Amino acid sequence: MSTTAQVVPRARPESYYGQPVINQPVWTWQIPWYFFFGGTAGACAPFALACQLGGHARLARRAWLVSIGALAVSPPLLIADLGRPRRFFNMLRLFKLSSPMSVGSWVLTGFGLCVAPAASRSTLGWPVRLGRAGAVGAAALGPALATYTAVLLADTAVPAWHEARGELPFVFAGSAAASAGAAVTLVSPANLAAPARRMAVFGALVELLAVARMERRLGRLAAPYREDPATRPFARAARGLTTAGAVLMAAGGGRRRGDVLGAAALLAGSVCQRWAVFRAGFASARDPAFTVGPQRERISGAAT
Repeated sequence: MSTTAQVVPRARPESYYGQPVINQPVWTWQIPWYFFFGGTAGACAPFALACQLGGHARLARRAWLVSIGALAVSPPLLIADLGRPRRFFNMLRLFKLSSPMSVGSWVLTGFGLCVAPAASRSTLGWPVRLGRAGAVGAAALGPALATYTAVLLADTAVPAWHEARGELPFVFAGSAAASAGAAVTLVSPANLAAPARRMAVFGALVELLAVARMERRLGRLAAPYREDPATRPFARAARGLTTAGAVLMAAGGGRRRGDVLGAAALLAGSVCQRWAVFRAGFASARDPAFTVGPQRERISGAAT
């Protein structure tokens, strides 16, 4: 998908001949899909373990299968963006806490090694000990897998991502919880899905509140999310679909039709949210006003 549409600037460009100050990200269309599937896989794991411990074995089995299914899609998407499989394995040669990319690669690998035996034990009954250990490990690594991509974005110089570093992890965490709960609800009978519905609605509320706070705090720097022609449709769709999905699932009373419609809306809303964040970064990188303006404001504030 193209990311070349221009945002309507909120301030006069303040760079040399109005040229961009920073380069646009080089990530391709696979990355927002990786955000979505990785977040769903990560959020499903602690939910599945909680279901196991709470006596909801049948729901836990479905949650583990959703987690490993979403995870199976994630590495191919990441490798497709990198261009060569070798580049992914090269990132595992070192572990650097200062690098979100390095930490994320190890989290993705460790999560995969844990969730596979956990899902196998839940569905096939073996391996017992390794499956138990894997379930605990996957539940511990799941939240990191769901949110490290937000930290990765915020660690860049892209204004729409870096300036939102306080809220983006909550946006991604809420979106991941909503999509995970929705996916488990979608593959479960209505009489089993009550915990998954609650998780989906809670995640949707966290996502909506985090996005609202992010846009309010960013002020004019939120323009790439609100005004860019390539971003605005995704941002509006994410808000509308997530709100509608949460309402349908909360008010459906456990009826299958309401669950299906609500879950589908939440899944679509989660995808749109990742695309909105992704495209907003490209828009803010193109417009020098979003780069130079905040820098000059900080310098002016420090001088006074």
